[in-house]
Amino acid sequence: MTATRPSARVELWALAVVVLVLLALDTTTRSDKAPRITNGAAAFDAQRYGTRTYPKVVAAVEKKAQPLITLAKAIKADPDAAGKRYGARESASSPYNFAVTGEGVAGKPADSLMPVKVKGLKGTTVSLQVGPALNGTSLRDVVGFVNFNQFVNQVDYADAGTALNDQVKAKVLKGLDRAGLKGKHVRFTGAFTYLAPTVITVTPVRLEVGP
Repeated sequence: MTATRPSARVELWALAVVVLVLLALDTTTRSDKAPRITNGAAAFDAQRYGTRTYPKVVAAVEKKAQPLITLAKAIKADPDAAGKRYGARESASSPYNFAVTGEGVAGKPADSLMPVKVKGLKGTTVSLQVGPALNGTSLRDVVGFVNFNQFVNQVDYADAGTALNDQVKAKVLKGLDRAGLKGKHVRFTGAFTYLAPTVITVTPVRLEVGP
């Protein structure tokens, strides 16, 4: 008596069962608390990055900083020429970033910005970011030694900029009496991203408040 060969459908079902069993045996269950791995590398630790990199950023900003009036006049005359001479940027399509130092009389802070009236500078609005919110990536982009290729993805690159801003909050702005700043003389060093020829918004790495 000749044995009946199983149908093709039965063979396919049997093969599927074998594949599922092998997958189950090869699956490792991981707790949600386990360290995340990205492309074989440990997940980006933004806080650690900020702590380790911020002192280098401060040193670079202080070394590159140009007087505010010098930059403001150069930008008004020719933004591109000013950028090539004094600034830094990631690519040809990115805005220039400038390291700056200056002083003036503080106005009343509003929406995390403190206006500064600078003697001898007309037609340009100058503000310092004093928190609680700090926006932008001027500190990350001005120094020239931080670039996208050092990170796994765009999210980590953005987090690096935020981590540096967080260091400003902790080391420069912590304990700052924002309500009492109006009318005080301030000296500052920091960085700003060029957005318009008559607007300069500085993220400070140094801020001294006098009488």
